[in-house]
Amino acid sequence: MARAKTGTTRHQRHKKILKAAKGFRQSRRTHHKAAKEAVLHAGQYAYAGRKLRKRAFRSLWIQRLNIAAREHDLSYSNFIAGLKKVNISLDRKILADIAVRDHRVFEQIIEKVKST
Repeated sequence: MARAKTGTTRHQRHKKILKAAKGFRQSRRTHHKAAKEAVLHAGQYAYAGRKLRKRAFRSLWIQRLNIAAREHDLSYSNFIAGLKKVNISLDRKILADIAVRDHRVFEQIIEKVKST
């Protein structure tokens, strides 16, 4: 029985790593060892970045709501507390979108909150 060598398998593995490293600079794009390390780190950064993106967007929505609520003489915290009292269960993403795109609807929400 002939000895099985790793030539084809290794070549495919290397190609996969180098394809993932496309767009990297210098030897990180062309040398397998450097590319492998760079791809691993890139994966870690991407994973962490997906978590940070959620945090950043929530922060943005809160800032937008704070600005929009203050235009109607309400603080953000009083606005959110008022929403809970009148049983309006819209999340911050939707509320921020309404505040930016549809001022009349947001004013109606504000009036309901102020009425309590």
